[in-house]
Amino acid sequence: MKKLTIILSGSLLVSTNYVFAKDHSEVALDHAKMATSATTTADVVQHAGAALDHTLTAALAAKSIAKNHLNAGAEELEKAIDQGNLGQLSLAVSHSKSAVEHIAAANDAANAGNSKNSKKNIME
Repeated sequence: MKKLTIILSGSLLVSTNYVFAKDHSEVALDHAKMATSATTTADVVQHAGAALDHTLTAALAAKSIAKNHLNAGAEELEKAIDQGNLGQLSLAVSHSKSAVEHIAAANDAANAGNSKNSKKNIME
């Protein structure tokens, strides 16, 4: 009984971290996508800033490949904000597009990793 309790507690902890990171990374992806379709630098800065906040929060709970992609996405969002503040719309949008690619890759990696963990927990 004690072993079952430990396994269930561990599964709950893993799934809680996954949901926490997933929610933030999905919101980050939405904002980053909005930044790519922005028509003013102010809009790019606003959406890239929101995406950056959620990306950094998601990166706190992420692991391995997903964490690397979230960190790379955060760097691209910082560049988008910098370029937006300099009035460079096309460069800001370009960095936002790169961030979208990284955040989407992080979500894919996290989803793949979570399905492996679920299978592992079921097998134990």
